[in-house]
Amino acid sequence: MQTAHPRRWSALAVIALAQFIVIMDTSIIGVALPEIQTDLGFTPDSLSWVFNAYVIAFGGLLLLGGRLSDLLGAKRVFSIGWAILAGASLAAGLADSTGIEIAARAAQGAGAALIAPSALTLLMMLFGSNPKELMKAFAVYGAAAPAGGTAGVFLGGVITEWISWPWVFYINIPIALLVLALIPALMPGAPVRRGSIDILGALTSTGGLALTVFAVVRAPQEGWTSAATLASIVGGAVLLALFVALQATRRAPLMRLGILRAPNLAAANAAQLLLGAAWIPMWFFLNLYLQQVLGYGAFEGGAALLPMTVAIMILMVVVAPRVINRFGFKAPIVGGMLLLAAGMAALSLVRADGSFVVDVLPASLIAATGMALAFIPSLGTAISSAKPEEGGLAAGIVNTSYQVGSALGLAAMTVLATSQGADALADPAALTSGYSAAFLGAAGIAVTGALLAVTALRTPKTPAGDPPQAHVDDRELVAI
Repeated sequence: MQTAHPRRWSALAVIALAQFIVIMDTSIIGVALPEIQTDLGFTPDSLSWVFNAYVIAFGGLLLLGGRLSDLLGAKRVFSIGWAILAGASLAAGLADSTGIEIAARAAQGAGAALIAPSALTLLMMLFGSNPKELMKAFAVYGAAAPAGGTAGVFLGGVITEWISWPWVFYINIPIALLVLALIPALMPGAPVRRGSIDILGALTSTGGLALTVFAVVRAPQEGWTSAATLASIVGGAVLLALFVALQATRRAPLMRLGILRAPNLAAANAAQLLLGAAWIPMWFFLNLYLQQVLGYGAFEGGAALLPMTVAIMILMVVVAPRVINRFGFKAPIVGGMLLLAAGMAALSLVRADGSFVVDVLPASLIAATGMALAFIPSLGTAISSAKPEEGGLAAGIVNTSYQVGSALGLAAMTVLATSQGADALADPAALTSGYSAAFLGAAGIAVTGALLAVTALRTPKTPAGDPPQAHVDDRELVAI
């Protein structure tokens, strides 16, 4: 019997911190963007790439991060990722031009792409032999994401107002140094494995994603039928098709396509993709509604998101594991997606003269409940469906699915919102109409996710009398 790592819960705190930071880095720049634009000379069209450069590099390189984690060992790749994130954060804070800033943000995303899959692999190494503890570990890990998103809004406002915008990047450096100091004592090691690294596969997947997102983001200005938009769409599709062809023919591919034949792995990843495509636009446009329509400041807007964030964290850590123990994985994914859709449908009813208590709070809590119920079982299914030796690859795939869904969902809902009036900054009624359309569109994505889960996820057979999943003692959950 495998001996439990004596410092696994301390290690889990560092792993959760990793998830917290990589998500925080997507939101912490929001309040700082106007000052970054003024100081570095970004145009309104190019400013979005301070966000997109990070997300695209993050999502596009996650498969490479997972492969490196399997070959070099998760502990080593985790350390390398933090070192890259620290260096890139320093460069982003010191940047004196738009090109350097965007390049530094992309480098931050590359560091995050090494951190995220290796963190999940380390989690599986620490807790994979004990299903009871594994579910709790997934819950803590999952709860770190919404906490990071909300903390980014708060910290971005505090830092930008009271210090200066470069510190939204510098804040990563002391955290990275602390983590690098703790890794040797806390994280389990693994020997280096022989194998090649598919660099061309990494380039084609990242390039295909970047061109696709670029096309969707630029289409409202350029036109969907313009030469630039069509060229980007075709170029992205060609690169992604080339990536698939390379993976099918190479002896050591970046992503072994056969892994997708593992029961439930493809379906669980599709659920994560649609979950990201629904949740991130909702969070993004809810923040805009609070600030641009209700007139909240950065701190008030962050405070308004706290009930939703706290609810998600509690539900993920305490409630979701119990629901999974009782009903298995499929029912919470389906039910969670439907609740998420219901919450966003309720948010689509927001009014230009509305209030937080009536228009936002009840709907956001319903959405939070759905997110909490669907995220943990879809993540756990995607990771546990793979062979142990491909844990890094499975972690890279599921992180990629969520990030790609987030990027494409946000880009698509931005187009939808803009077409319904979200670009009329001086007109609260038009803004509300645009944001309502985005909420309703995101609700449709969540419903699609529920339908996919119903049809594609297979419930594993268990002997008569056994629970659907390993039982987790309620007292242990409360102790977390």
